[in-house]
Amino acid sequence: MRLFTLLRIANPEQGIFGVLKDGDMPFCVTVENNAFVIPDGDYICRRVNSPKFGNTFEITNVPGRSNVLFHGGNWEEDSTGCIVLGEKFEPIWDEKRKRLKEGVMESNKAFSEFKERTVGLVTFSLKVRTVG
Repeated sequence: MRLFTLLRIANPEQGIFGVLKDGDMPFCVTVENNAFVIPDGDYICRRVNSPKFGNTFEITNVPGRSNVLFHGGNWEEDSTGCIVLGEKFEPIWDEKRKRLKEGVMESNKAFSEFKERTVGLVTFSLKVRTVG
């Protein structure tokens, strides 16, 4: 089964930031909401059709949770427990809070690359690890 690995590399107040690898190759960055952390562990992801995010993958068997998806966005508030994909980390102006906030940019590009890498897959394995 194809293996993806999420390596969490930073956990500031503004989210949990990581890198997503396809096999040994890192290909995008991630941000997760601090309030809804997926425990480190090994998971199976299955293809789903989300009404909000379209064709994507759900991380199954997350303790006490369901509908944990991969999708686009810019910062932790764009997720209530899902994995938000981006191409790079960058401070983004948060108009609501009137301040710069760490996030991920070029999310549509990263989500498109994720979909290209998963073409033809119905499931894949995901390792979630916190480093550092």
